[in-house]
Amino acid sequence: MFERPRSGERAVLVNVGVRQAPQAGDLSEFRELARSAGVEEVALVGATVPVPEPRFFVGTGKAEEIRARVAELGGEVVLFNNPLSPAQERNLERLIQCRVLDRTGLILDIFAQRARSFEGKLQVELAQLPHLSSRLVRGWTHLERQKGGIGLRGPGETQLESDRRLIGRRIRLLGERLEKVRRQRDQGRRARRKAELPTVSLVGYTNAGKSTLFNRLTGAETLAENRLFATLDPTLRRLALPDGAEAILADTVGFIRDLPHDLVAAFRSTLEETAQASLLLQVVDAGDEDRDAHMGEVDAVLGDIGAGEVPQIQVMNKIDLLPDFAPRVDRDAEGRVRRVWVSAASGAGLESLRAALAERLSAGRVRRIVRVPASAGRLRARIFELGFVEHESVDAHGDWKLEVQLARSDLDYLLRREGLAEQWVSEQANPAQAQPRELPSAVGDPVAGTQPGPYNRRFA
Repeated sequence: MFERPRSGERAVLVNVGVRQAPQAGDLSEFRELARSAGVEEVALVGATVPVPEPRFFVGTGKAEEIRARVAELGGEVVLFNNPLSPAQERNLERLIQCRVLDRTGLILDIFAQRARSFEGKLQVELAQLPHLSSRLVRGWTHLERQKGGIGLRGPGETQLESDRRLIGRRIRLLGERLEKVRRQRDQGRRARRKAELPTVSLVGYTNAGKSTLFNRLTGAETLAENRLFATLDPTLRRLALPDGAEAILADTVGFIRDLPHDLVAAFRSTLEETAQASLLLQVVDAGDEDRDAHMGEVDAVLGDIGAGEVPQIQVMNKIDLLPDFAPRVDRDAEGRVRRVWVSAASGAGLESLRAALAERLSAGRVRRIVRVPASAGRLRARIFELGFVEHESVDAHGDWKLEVQLARSDLDYLLRREGLAEQWVSEQANPAQAQPRELPSAVGDPVAGTQPGPYNRRFA
């Protein structure tokens, strides 16, 4: 066997089309993947095969051509833009005498470089181990042999079997650790639901500008670079909306064509943030010729993780790169916001996007008139604190009349947790038309003062 180089920075790229010529868009993405992995492209070899060859994936002549290019240019690694079987990788490595990686291995390597958080590193390792376990090479064979005679009997377990057993044990350990992280994420989601904060998740094809848009909307300083998978670890920030409401904005990992299934499975706990979101913003590179195909890939992954039914707004980004294009909002036949055209880099159209978010998140809101007695000042202050009040007036009895707009769940919260009686709520749209009602006088009524109501307790 050959000695694998440590650097692996000079790469020969192999782009093979099966039953048709390789597509230009696929080649461009492949080169971006290689650049994101930090390798230097020294040569590109293209080919078209009717069916993949069992031995080398390509024909023997093309494999010899790859070997010659590697020897001529001093290549240290060969990258295939196709999935290779473990046997095909081993056969190619024996022939070419350098390391060979397929598309899945290349993506896993990029993820390994990008992982920064403890959870991200666990997820990447969990995705790598099943892939590597089928690609172990033989070693330490002198310890495996069993011969007759005293002192000549081997352990009876080959080194490959021992390595696979250790890998299986490590996979189980990683699964247990990630399960603990998943439970912690569930606790965080329950806390946000308790606080009645909707979650908006940014999704989209990798390098569509999600992190740049995230930074623009929230004022965060997450990494945003012009390369694939620049963001791996999820980030959550509060987002202020024009109507005074707030939401949680989540920046997640980007998707890509033929995303490895092991990777999707390993990142399931992270992607659950998307599946549990109130609204999805699918960020699309408006100037990309393959944007429709990329949107289809994103929708396919969303379906795999159980987020296919979550409401969605398409954000057509990078309009500053289009000729004579201005921000706009597109609506469907029912008048709902369907698509917003923006530029995260220049900030054009972001106010329209904020307004669209407020509109979609407030679709389930109701408008009510709440009459708060003069003796319930703490309740009035709490309603103002929650940001629901649009107009206030005082009637002849000194009671406050608050015109509020809020989600149905928030109204239920006020009724249940803040001691707001249903008799104090009117559906009339004009505060001046609200007729005063007799205050409840039952024993234990919080307003009558016979016992302290829930609104006199500090909100937890």
